[in-house]
Amino acid sequence: MNNKPLPRTAAGWIALAAMLALASTVLLLTAAPARAAGSSAAIALDTGWLFVGAALATGLSALGAGFAVAKVGTAAVGALAEKPELFGRLLIFIGLAEGIANYGLIVSVLMLNRLG
Repeated sequence: MNNKPLPRTAAGWIALAAMLALASTVLLLTAAPARAAGSSAAIALDTGWLFVGAALATGLSALGAGFAVAKVGTAAVGALAEKPELFGRLLIFIGLAEGIANYGLIVSVLMLNRLG
């Protein structure tokens, strides 16, 4: 069994994301002829990809929001320790970082509304 660790650098994560994007593009391109035929299998395949896209929109936006809140939150706590009167301004920055997850959820709801 291959026990390769996850990449620890930004270049490694970019390479991993590029490989996943390439794999999903290949899968989508091979599904195009089946969709053109209009068969029931093609409809099921498109519905499956819709669910995958909605899950990715929600999951990745929540993951991005988590990273953003982690970075902004640590800086906010450091600034708040020195100047407690900045609480309101810092809360706005954390709220903006959390808004990324809301956008991903809205996108996934719009995608799932296409089902009917």
